[in-house]
Amino acid sequence: MAKTDGSVSESSVVRVTVGRGESPSDEAADGETPAVERGRRIFEAARSAADEAAVLEVGSTGARALEPLVLVTDEGRTAYHLRPSPERTRALVEGVESGDVGADDAAWVVEHAPDTGTLPTPPDGPLAVGTRRVLGGCGWTDPEGNVGESAAALARDDPDAALGRLDNVGVRGRGRADASQDTAVTDDVETVRETPGDPVVVVNANESDRRNETDRTLLGGAPATVLDGALAVAAIVGADPGDVVVYTNEADDLARSRTRGAAHAVVDALDDETGDGGTDAPQVVAGPDEYIAGEHTMALEALEGNDRLEARLRPPGPARHGLYGRPTVVHTPRTFAQIRRALLDPDAFDATDADPGTRVFTVTGDVETAATVELPTGGSLADVRDAVDAEGRVKMACVGGQFGGLTRSLDHGASSLALTNADLGTEGVVELFDDSRCPVATTGKRVRFASEENCGRCFPCREGSKQLLDLLRGVYDGSYEDDMIRELTRSMGSSSLCYFGQSAARTVGTALDRFETEFEAHADGRCPSGVCEVTQQ
Repeated sequence: MAKTDGSVSESSVVRVTVGRGESPSDEAADGETPAVERGRRIFEAARSAADEAAVLEVGSTGARALEPLVLVTDEGRTAYHLRPSPERTRALVEGVESGDVGADDAAWVVEHAPDTGTLPTPPDGPLAVGTRRVLGGCGWTDPEGNVGESAAALARDDPDAALGRLDNVGVRGRGRADASQDTAVTDDVETVRETPGDPVVVVNANESDRRNETDRTLLGGAPATVLDGALAVAAIVGADPGDVVVYTNEADDLARSRTRGAAHAVVDALDDETGDGGTDAPQVVAGPDEYIAGEHTMALEALEGNDRLEARLRPPGPARHGLYGRPTVVHTPRTFAQIRRALLDPDAFDATDADPGTRVFTVTGDVETAATVELPTGGSLADVRDAVDAEGRVKMACVGGQFGGLTRSLDHGASSLALTNADLGTEGVVELFDDSRCPVATTGKRVRFASEENCGRCFPCREGSKQLLDLLRGVYDGSYEDDMIRELTRSMGSSSLCYFGQSAARTVGTALDRFETEFEAHADGRCPSGVCEVTQQ
């Protein structure tokens, strides 16, 4: 029998992760990744062998190298079994029903409280990196279950007190998909409360950049925590639960399915508490698999059904004129999960910190297998290296996703302030590149993407990205016009309408600042990395 926190009441539990796995870009014939298929086979094997033990399908832990992962729990003891065969899984299920968790051949065995609602982490390995607060339920709780203690119920009972608590904590937005990107979320929440009209809350989870698995991991593993945070904001601004919209990428079928199930579970729990019935569940919809569709105003354009997506002019922002002209709160799943934590456990946040809480990062690039981890904002970004096996010496990193900033060092803080001051992105992606990577080529590919995929609405981004691409191509022909490139990036960064053009300029600017000698070498006819064909002078 399922508990309200998504765990199970039986003392013997077998959890099987069915998530992204280690091959996120390789799709099987039915659209699922091979890793998801393997996870389902293992889950079916466990379920067919179970007599008394509970078998639970859970989402990815974020550590793809370990998955499919089978967690065997008896009372307060959990054994980690990495990528077992279906036959071995059946034996584990049979063993746990007599109290044996298979400790002898487990990767780790962790002691924990019998009723813990979050993943008990091993002492080492990728799951030991950072902390697991908003990621705590991923890989442990039923993705389609309720979350237990409800921030939405708290906010519904006293919206003013809930808003005051958020304001005291100072939670900030967590990415380009947030209307309050890297600024206090309460600014927009207060504006929505004051603006006439029926408010809307949008969970912007449409991320087409496959480097970034942060929001997909949350929605695939613990969607109820995101929904609870969104419903809490809805209660604060006076929106009905049915006016909460979860906007996902059309390619993310698994996360969308689990989020729909969790949406009904969360509102059913609210109805049970109040004695009401028939509350409309949050809507879960799909948007286009396009990078621009994740920008928060273009997300609203997509939700309104517009075929051509263009960034909206601001002001007014979505808080005053959002979805169908209604006052709208727009945040990422990561942000709503932080909001929930801030409402339920404000003491866990340092209110004196400029960016309180934690930040979730996907570590990818030249690594054997990507991993998604959670770091305290007061920690070091360099800790992410412990979550992955890099394939060679790390020459550079790109922090911030598609248009992140390039850097030689990860010795930076994990907060938005530290990352911004280092001219790095806050999108939640850290790409590690080895000696085979050329910063000039890497920059050129991203500028070409910018020139081809921008929405075309504003001149600085539309024309600036084309000119940047021409100037970078010129480097390969012996013409390195440093001053012109820098002036163009300055203009794009300061005058582009949305974050697309601003961040594309950042990628080029950081590449020039930190790898200028490589640009000069290309102009002289050689590539220090040995991967580019350049014109010999």
